[in-house]
Amino acid sequence: MPREPAPQAGAAAETLGGARLHWRALESLYDSAPVNRLFDSTLAILDEGRACITFTVTESCFHAAGAAHGTIYFKMLDDAAFYAANTLVTDRFLLTTAFNLHFARPIRSGRIRAEGRWISGRRRVLVAESRLVDDSGEEVGRGTGTFMRSHIALSGLAGYARAFARPER
Repeated sequence: MPREPAPQAGAAAETLGGARLHWRALESLYDSAPVNRLFDSTLAILDEGRACITFTVTESCFHAAGAAHGTIYFKMLDDAAFYAANTLVTDRFLLTTAFNLHFARPIRSGRIRAEGRWISGRRRVLVAESRLVDDSGEEVGRGTGTFMRSHIALSGLAGYARAFARPER
């Protein structure tokens, strides 16, 4: 599928190191979100339109039948797709407007990888997909989301701005 031409990058990304600094700032934003203190997880932006979250599933994530609750699937899939899409938007925070989940297998425990990939759109609405892969390489879930530009400037978010105050990792 041919990609649409890239829009002009936001001023912060242009003046302070381009795409890679934007990606590090998105990783910092993920780390700063209070909800992520509840989970053993790490975001890595791999490239434009690609993000990966590693996540440890423990009994604290289980439903009554002894496997990861669906909220865990949604959290990982939504975050991976969201950050993959937000790599293409350097000025605004995106909002999830819709997300479809497909559960393939129960997750009992261990390290899970959520791989996000941008599919289409760059202006107002972006589409991205993600998949969950367990330690053995098996896909355990998949999702597709639509994301819309908000009125929230990334540069106004402390977790994002923090990356511009420290050297690139």
